[in-house]
Amino acid sequence: MRRILISIFVLLALAATTMAVTPAVSTAAQEVALPKPSLTGGIALNEALATRRSVRLFTAEKVTLAEISQLLWSAQGVTSANGQRTAPSAHAQYYLHVYVAQADGFYEYLPAKHALMLLAAKDLRALLSTQETVKKAPVVFLIAGEYERAAKNTDHATAERLVNLEAGHATQNFLLAATGLKLGAVPVGGIVPADTAKAAGLPAGITPIYLVPVGHPKP
Repeated sequence: MRRILISIFVLLALAATTMAVTPAVSTAAQEVALPKPSLTGGIALNEALATRRSVRLFTAEKVTLAEISQLLWSAQGVTSANGQRTAPSAHAQYYLHVYVAQADGFYEYLPAKHALMLLAAKDLRALLSTQETVKKAPVVFLIAGEYERAAKNTDHATAERLVNLEAGHATQNFLLAATGLKLGAVPVGGIVPADTAKAAGLPAGITPIYLVPVGHPKP
C-alpha cells in the first residue's frame, strides 16, 4: 500500500510540474499566414468602376482565404520597402486598423506580415451591427481608426477629417477589389461606434468607422 501511495504522489507531482511549465499559446501560433495577393491581372479598373454595385444579399458560399487575402491587401496592403500601402494616408501615418469577422473567429489584419492575428475564437458578426446584411454575410471587414493619435499631429477637427478620408480610400479599394473577384460588398456606416468597439473588444483609442460585409451575390 505504501508503494502505491508513493507512486500516486510521484505521478501527481509530475502532472503538476507538467502543468506549470506548459506555455500559453504563443502569439505566433495565433497568426494565420495569408496567401500572396495577385499584383497583376484581374478585370480592368474601368470595368470594376462601371460594374460596382452595393450588394446586401449573399449566398451561403464561403469567401476563400485567397479572396480574403486579396481584399485585405487591396485595402491596406504594403506596396513598398518603406511601408507604403495601397490606400493613401496623410503623411503616411496609417491610422487605420482592419479586422475580419467570420464564423470561426475575429481577426486583425497585420499589413507588414500580410497575416491575420486571431483575437477571439468566436463569431462576432451578429454583435457588430443590427443590420441583417452584417449578420448574414460570410465575412465582415471592420475598418477602425486612431483619431487620438491623429490629433497629436494636428487639431481635432482636421484629425477626424483625415482619418475619415483614409477610411474612405481603403473602403473604396475593398469595394473595387470585391467587384474584381466577382464578389458582392456594401459599405455600412450606420453603426454606433462605441457599441461596435465593445462587441469587438477593441482597445481604447481605436474607433470603428465602417463595416464591409462581403459574400457571393445572391441571384
